[in-house]
Amino acid sequence: MVFMGDRATLLETGRFVQRRVDRPDNAMNAAFGVAATENNETTDTSETPETPEIIKATETAETAGCAATVESTEFTESTGSAGAERSTGIVGAAEAPGGTESPESAESEARHRRAADAGDTASMSVLGALLLRRGDLDGAEPYLRGATADGDRAAANNLGVLLHQRGYTDDAAGWWRIAAVAGSAAAAHALGRHYRERGDEPGAEYWLRQSAEQGHALGAYALADLLEHRSDVGAERWLRAAAEQGHREAAYRLARMLDRNAGDDPHDAFGRPGLGPGAGDRSGGSGRPVARKDDGPVAGPATGRVGEAEQWYRQAAARGHRRAALHLGAILEQRGEPKEAGRWYLISAKAGEARAACALGFLLRDAGDEESAAVWWLRAAQDGDGNAANALGALHAARGEQQTAERWYRAAMDAGDVNGAYNLGLLCAAQDRTPQAEQWYRRAAYAGHREAANALAVLLLQAGDATGAEPWFSKAAEAGSVDAAFNLGILYAGRDEDRMALVWYERAAAAGHTEAALQVGMALLHHGEEQEAERHLRCAAGGGSAEAAFRLAGVLDSRQPPPGPPALGEPMPEKTECEEWYERAAEQGHRRAQVRVGMLAAARGDVDSAARWYREAAESGSRNGAFNLGLLLAREGSEREAALWWSRAANDGHGRAALRLALLAARRGELAEGQRWCARAVELGPAEVAERAARLREALHQELTA
Repeated sequence: MVFMGDRATLLETGRFVQRRVDRPDNAMNAAFGVAATENNETTDTSETPETPEIIKATETAETAGCAATVESTEFTESTGSAGAERSTGIVGAAEAPGGTESPESAESEARHRRAADAGDTASMSVLGALLLRRGDLDGAEPYLRGATADGDRAAANNLGVLLHQRGYTDDAAGWWRIAAVAGSAAAAHALGRHYRERGDEPGAEYWLRQSAEQGHALGAYALADLLEHRSDVGAERWLRAAAEQGHREAAYRLARMLDRNAGDDPHDAFGRPGLGPGAGDRSGGSGRPVARKDDGPVAGPATGRVGEAEQWYRQAAARGHRRAALHLGAILEQRGEPKEAGRWYLISAKAGEARAACALGFLLRDAGDEESAAVWWLRAAQDGDGNAANALGALHAARGEQQTAERWYRAAMDAGDVNGAYNLGLLCAAQDRTPQAEQWYRRAAYAGHREAANALAVLLLQAGDATGAEPWFSKAAEAGSVDAAFNLGILYAGRDEDRMALVWYERAAAAGHTEAALQVGMALLHHGEEQEAERHLRCAAGGGSAEAAFRLAGVLDSRQPPPGPPALGEPMPEKTECEEWYERAAEQGHRRAQVRVGMLAAARGDVDSAARWYREAAESGSRNGAFNLGLLLAREGSEREAALWWSRAANDGHGRAALRLALLAARRGELAEGQRWCARAVELGPAEVAERAARLREALHQELTA
């Protein structure tokens, strides 16, 4: 193959003389101190050419300085070729053992110049590398050519660098090829990059693999980048090899790979990441503004690979990689270490990472420092972070500064964050500007914002346009909006399409929607599937639904005999699980549960608790609570107060309360009053009450006419 050289043939012919001890190339090709350039991160997904490395021949066979390659530019991760590092490409070396002089000194340079002018190959190579590093191409070229002619492979590599800088890429590749065949890992790396830029991926892979297998960090990284571009699983091995040698971009990308493999990234709206409220938002399209960290890093599940990812993030971040610091902060925040997370966010934000500034703002807000949060959000928003602009909009909206809020929401839209349009819709809806709200909801919905689609459907439904609302509910629900799925269930239930309603309720319930779980539980109870119904009711009750807690208690209550009063001298029995659920519902203000808790307390002989719960229910408007409270008071001898509560219950339609009032009036001799309450009891029922009331009314009538 054209890109494969025959190293043995070239060495045997003496074309290149190997004057050094056989050792790892990154030590053998050591040159000068590390020089790194700091460049801004980009979103370019193509691999960026890097300046080839300048290397030099060591002065003696015993010189084995430790090479240390440092690359500075960071790139965003991407779905394809995730970018590569730019660097000056100058491989640094420690001083040679035995106190060898630094080639940086003027004295050393003068000495090498004298030796080079006298024809010393090693000095020509060293001096050429030094001049090349300074940018003196004209001065470097004759020395490098002279050393190359004498078989110095470092000079051959550096001559390729010089020609590459002058634009003679083909000539440069020729010299790199010669040096690479002679065993230069740096030249193999440069040649592999050259082939990749030309579109010759097989050739690129061959030479990059040669470089990587010799332990060259940049070669390993470039090979990993090529393999990852092809979705080759071998990319992880070479990223790890480069990262273990201190390559910070390799460490970052290895961490991202481990992170992605450990857990799926969240997708919010219509299959696109980072749009719309999260699944946990139960605002139903009319809740709080959206200002979240969805476009920031999200750590995956707590697995071993994620733990390893954290280590590589930490290594890259410690070497100044701002995106690694951002992701490390996110992992720490998710793990409940906000102080340490804030430290890394701060480092990343100060390095210019807008998302880190935004995340730092959220941490400060959660800590109660809203003013400092606003400062970082402002900084991030001015750098084009739409999430930070949304956060500022929400902050000003909460303060009643509607115009400023609107300005920031528009800034979020300009930054490409569709949440800005959704939040503008929320802002207009809160001001009863329904046409404008519909306009912004529609804009966000067309852009793929699922909660905006749900909110738009709610507006249309409220306007009586059920036909127009249904497709938006469907689109939002199919995209994963839990509220939209629940709303679709309501829509179908309103049309008496119970089967379809149950389908959507079940879908919403499976995603954790409390009210949907309640509806599923009630439907299953209606169909006699008590065990399955209990499971859904427990989910809904655990989610805070008072009605679900009441109905779950009812299911449990039906399975046990009614408790009787404790025997004399026996301790009061402990509360059953059903009573605990009744109490949970009662504490949330559920009137029927309050009455039921009162009844259970009364059955246990706990009159005080019974009276308290009856009173709470009665004062909330429960006619059963008022009736039972009246019974309890009457037994305690407080007939006058009992009559007040019976009157309230009877006026609310409680037939038994009316009958009790009739009996009370009859005992007092208030016959006309008794007849009036009898008539009310007959009217209200139920049948047995109506029958008793009719007999009492007849008796009172006879008494009055006697």
